[in-house]
Amino acid sequence: MSESSPTQNPDDPPPEPAAPVSFWSEDLLAIVIGWSILLVSLACVRFVTTNPDAVAREAVGASQVVEPETEATHLLAPYVGKPSRWYDDPVDAFRKEIKPEKADVEEASEEPPPLPPAPTFQPELSRLTGTLGAGLILGGLFTLVLFVTGGRAREFLLGFPAIFLLAVLSYVMAGQAFVSAYNLEYALWALVVGLVISNTVGTPEWMRGAVRTEFFIKTGLVLLGSEILMSRLLALGLPGVFVAWVVTPIVLISTFWFGQKVLKLKSPTLNMVISADMSVCGVSAAIASAAACRAKKEELSLAIGMSLSFTVIMMVVMPAVIRFTGMDEVLGGAWMGGTIDSTGAVAAAGEFLGDRALEVAATIKMIQNILIGVVAFGIAVFWTTYMDRDPNSKTTVGWSEIWLRFPKFILGFIIASIVFSLIAGFADDGAMWTGASIGFTKGLRGWLFCLAFVSIGLETNYAAIKENLSGGKPLLLYVCGQSLNLVLTLAMAYLMFKVVFPTAGQ
Repeated sequence: MSESSPTQNPDDPPPEPAAPVSFWSEDLLAIVIGWSILLVSLACVRFVTTNPDAVAREAVGASQVVEPETEATHLLAPYVGKPSRWYDDPVDAFRKEIKPEKADVEEASEEPPPLPPAPTFQPELSRLTGTLGAGLILGGLFTLVLFVTGGRAREFLLGFPAIFLLAVLSYVMAGQAFVSAYNLEYALWALVVGLVISNTVGTPEWMRGAVRTEFFIKTGLVLLGSEILMSRLLALGLPGVFVAWVVTPIVLISTFWFGQKVLKLKSPTLNMVISADMSVCGVSAAIASAAACRAKKEELSLAIGMSLSFTVIMMVVMPAVIRFTGMDEVLGGAWMGGTIDSTGAVAAAGEFLGDRALEVAATIKMIQNILIGVVAFGIAVFWTTYMDRDPNSKTTVGWSEIWLRFPKFILGFIIASIVFSLIAGFADDGAMWTGASIGFTKGLRGWLFCLAFVSIGLETNYAAIKENLSGGKPLLLYVCGQSLNLVLTLAMAYLMFKVVFPTAGQ
């Protein structure tokens, strides 16, 4: 198979384009784009200090000294946004909601109405600027990088507007007030929109150039790294680390072993993606693990779909169980933070219990998110040295092979986490600086993930998903793994927050 074909002249030189294509890998391009966004975002942060004299005169009088207050603003913040919550008219997703003034609230408090007044919106489509801005920034940046590096820039530019419009539709569907109350996030709708198109009329050929699932995902994960600050480790101390870092690998390994040895799933890559998705932190972990073990897109779609479905159920059921059993907010928040997959769903569930539960749950989830890079590296090593290795071969797998398999965009994720943690911890006004920067990049990261989920749907054949679900084994794997996760996380949370460190989280 390695010999040249009969029609090929052996004296012909190798094709020239091979070198640049191999150098500008998708992982490297994701790091370039991600870090370009991060550096520009940091450079666009401005600090505004209030005039202490003016504050003194207006608030407490000239005789009292008032320290100046510094706030961080972002120059590009008005140009990146997303559709917001709406009720009856989808166009309201692009308008700003008019908040009632204090005077109106006070008058209403004398005779409280039986139902809250219907919200009103400003007539201007002010949020449309941020939505279009996000599309222009991402579309222009990806097209420019592909053009400079010899990629398929023309095909990408042709299909990107349509992919972005589908992402906008997904955000609008997720923003409907009733849908939003149940935390049916944009990722679910993006998958559904893509699946409906690909399995009915089919994905048009002219659109396929912009269906870049891995490219969008990898760039989004590089941006996500800036949001994972190491200071979170100190917020809850050892109890948070034990709940997030001890239980997670136990559940991941146990679930994968159960799927391979007991359920005997045909696809080990599907088994791994489901195990990582359920045990670490949901969609982000599924994406990183799928890249490390080279899972199929249909397998990633199935894992994400199950994760989002169970996340909605757990977000509603777990707070109810915690209240019914009389569990306190700290223990309940730690339990939810270690088991509910989505960070947004963790925050929503924490709000059902109270501010303390919300803080503990969100902190546990952020500590758990730090494991994404470690898990991806571990899966790459395991897959290269064991799963993909010929059992009859006596040769050992070298680090070069592991490096070839390792999803290198994770390095951009890890470096972003370290750099932003150092800035937040040691730079002057570092916390405000990184906070303002993250506020901007988080919006772009959301759009990248939404574009990725739309692309997954457009590339996925429902028949392939149905085949993977045959026999119900993937669903049984998720239920069994999540049940183990619930039990072990609760036990570890009780041990850490009630027995060993009873004052933690207070």
